[in-house]
Amino acid sequence: MQAIQPAYGLIFDVDGVIADTEGANARASIAMFAEVFGLTGVVREDFEAGLGRGAAAYVRAAAERHGLELTDEQVERATARRQENFLALLEREPLGPFPGVLELMSAALDAEDFAVAIATSGTRAKSEAVLKSARVPYERMTCVTGSDVIRKKPAPDLFETAARRCGLPPSRCAVIEDAPDGIEAARAAGAACIAVTNSTTAERLARADRIAASLAEVSLDEIRALIDARR
Repeated sequence: MQAIQPAYGLIFDVDGVIADTEGANARASIAMFAEVFGLTGVVREDFEAGLGRGAAAYVRAAAERHGLELTDEQVERATARRQENFLALLEREPLGPFPGVLELMSAALDAEDFAVAIATSGTRAKSEAVLKSARVPYERMTCVTGSDVIRKKPAPDLFETAARRCGLPPSRCAVIEDAPDGIEAARAAGAACIAVTNSTTAERLARADRIAASLAEVSLDEIRALIDARR
């Protein structure tokens, strides 16, 4: 029997969408700054300008807040140590999924008219650790990570790649995001965007097509309607 070509794509970001990773990201990074650069006094808010833009931008955001200019080599060393710290944290303190995430994924995976993808600026190793911790069946999905593209958010590359691998144009996809740069990336790709207020305020997510406090509020019918309205 010939497989049915999906009519809709649903693309999930990872950090801040699938699980509450932002606290662990910050803790791992704060420890890294002390270990690698001897810099203390770094706080979670120092990383906000780098949210959703990949590890290098995340590290540079806090470094700049503290007047620290990093070379590319130093950033590479810092991001590697940050990832080591993050994976160790996840081993000790596994992260569960946000409400509604697994239910929405399951519904989309079971629907013949949907293709489901993961698209994240994080590395493959870090992202897979989060997905496993949150019990996400990512083996059944298309997965695109920061390791697969050169340009990170707010460039559209991640979401364009995910849509292409799903066999769909971005205009037939909805992206689920939690950060302003992710919304801009989705818009630049031509996809619809649903933002969840897991990591920041609704005001900062205002450019999304739909803002939700939880994915438990979002249905496949709503996603279909959102994508169809863009024709």
